[in-house]
Amino acid sequence: MRGDGEEKTEQDQLAEFHADVQEGLSQDQKTLPCRWLYDQDGSELFEAITELPEYYPTRTEVGIFKSHLAAMAEAIGPNAQLVEFGAGAGTKTRLLLDALETPASYIAIDISADFLRASMAALARDYPGIDVIPIVGDFMNASGLAETDLPTGNRLAFFPGSTIGNLLDDEIVTFLSAVRTMLGAEGRFLIGFDLVKSADILVPAYDDAAGVTAAFNLNLLKRINRELDGSFNLNAFAHEARWNEADGRIEMHLVSGQDQTVKVNGDRFSFKKGETIHTENSRKFKMDGFAALAEQAGWRMKKHWTDDQKYFAVALMDQALG
Repeated sequence: MRGDGEEKTEQDQLAEFHADVQEGLSQDQKTLPCRWLYDQDGSELFEAITELPEYYPTRTEVGIFKSHLAAMAEAIGPNAQLVEFGAGAGTKTRLLLDALETPASYIAIDISADFLRASMAALARDYPGIDVIPIVGDFMNASGLAETDLPTGNRLAFFPGSTIGNLLDDEIVTFLSAVRTMLGAEGRFLIGFDLVKSADILVPAYDDAAGVTAAFNLNLLKRINRELDGSFNLNAFAHEARWNEADGRIEMHLVSGQDQTVKVNGDRFSFKKGETIHTENSRKFKMDGFAALAEQAGWRMKKHWTDDQKYFAVALMDQALG
């Protein structure tokens, strides 16, 4: 197993984190990029979220994979160079690697260095015949993504878990275009995305009764305190999940419970009672709407699989001609 520029990347991330916090907390609608939710603690909390009874996406997507792995593997073919965006716990990765015919390598790109190192070490032990390559970096950075050096061969991008829903339309097109450049003309893409459904199902999935999602969201403030000399009082903020029907997305917010002022690396940011920090979007797609976005980036949906309730979809895309 080998890494790629890990020390430099981690140093750069702290400066980027500070810049994003300064900019985001200076806006009228305060906001922070969702990528900063995923430090070691955040990544572990998210893995706990995926096992909650309210959180349907993971178990639904895993069910899709288990039901259709043979068809997926046949469509992908032998000797795949698997490139995954966001390492996670690797449940779906292992299902796919077990189903594929002689997979050649597994390249995982993730922003959380410690979490990536631990998960890839475990995977390398369990799959000694596969070249496991961790790359620490922000896979939403289109320019860096397009410049990533990959092995040649049957390249398959893998992006399960509906993380694509964190992005706006133009960001989705930019990301998918960068992946297309990264993989080359023969590359393909296996991607998961969440489908539109009732708010009665959606809201509890992002505001569970046990408070794990709240801890995940509030951990971002804890991270700012630890890494950027912040002074957030976590007891003065509350997690809130909102269904934005007009934009077809769940929004996660941190709501200030009082008028207060917070310091970050010496900078002061004021909050009014009820004011929020918007930390994450989770888009819910219609099948034709997602296919149209992919086509703007030069991809076409070749095959797709869903669960019986049509809560979630996994699509295999190849590159559109012309």
